[in-house]
Amino acid sequence: MPSNKLPLVVLVGPTAVGKTELSLQMAEELGGEIVSADSMQVYRGMDIGTAKPTAEERLRVPHHMIDVVDPDEDYSVARYAEEATRCIADVHARGKLPMLVGGTGFYVQAVVDGLLLPDAPPNPALRESLREQARRDGVGSLHNQLSEVDAVSAGRIHPNDVKRVIRALEIYHATNRPASSFGSAMQGSENAQSLDRSPCSRYNSVILGLTRHRDQLYERIERRVDEMLAAHLLDEVRGLVERGCHRGMTSMQGLGYRQALTHLTYGTDLDAEVNEWKRDTRRFAKRQWTWFRRDIRIHWIEMTDKRPGDVLGELAGSVKRIYEG
Repeated sequence: MPSNKLPLVVLVGPTAVGKTELSLQMAEELGGEIVSADSMQVYRGMDIGTAKPTAEERLRVPHHMIDVVDPDEDYSVARYAEEATRCIADVHARGKLPMLVGGTGFYVQAVVDGLLLPDAPPNPALRESLREQARRDGVGSLHNQLSEVDAVSAGRIHPNDVKRVIRALEIYHATNRPASSFGSAMQGSENAQSLDRSPCSRYNSVILGLTRHRDQLYERIERRVDEMLAAHLLDEVRGLVERGCHRGMTSMQGLGYRQALTHLTYGTDLDAEVNEWKRDTRRFAKRQWTWFRRDIRIHWIEMTDKRPGDVLGELAGSVKRIYEG
């Protein structure tokens, strides 16, 4: 695959499918370094519930885009794409193979396809003002307001979809540009079309996706939740609260953290919170699969009843042939 674009191996798939161990072994085999594409692993001090690579795993293979912001900071996909792109360039400049690994589909797409993204972090005051307008004047008033500044987005977003209408208005107020000018990815994954190679991408990408039979994936999800609790997730959340973290922060809305915080704050039944956590994680995995399956570039690897070593040789060999051939 001759190309003047930078090589980039991408490994995606739903939560708990087995990306971490396979990515470690592939990186060791290929001389790679891992750039995380996980929207929760960017937060410092949030280690257990985000399934961050351990200190030992990070000694095995260098990792990037982990622990880059504090939990009380806003963090946008635009900022992630900019910083991850710099990391990838640095890895390549040092003669290593960059590997983008994670399950946050928008993060992956923003990097791989070079999406033009708005630098528009959440504006809580504006959001509350717009929600109050919707309560006072009706949701149609918000949609009419959007029509005046961004007719394209207004045509794509249903008037009753208040959350997306507000986000489009928020982007306009932050950038003085319509949200529709930033590309189709801003319209939400439910409306996105199947992806082909992007002419905007600066990378010669090999995109690999891991999948498992649903029953096995769900079993792994439930086991992971139990392991996180045994690893003292509740103590981690207590520590975050002592540092000033609260339920209004985006970071504290993450799976596991939200349920643990509810239990610690209101004394709700822990078993009920854990069951909700497992259920919501299963639903999240389904949404991840829905996002990734629209990308026709992904080469899917069936991991049901397999260990990383069972597929490592084939995958590493394929990557070597592509980039050396």
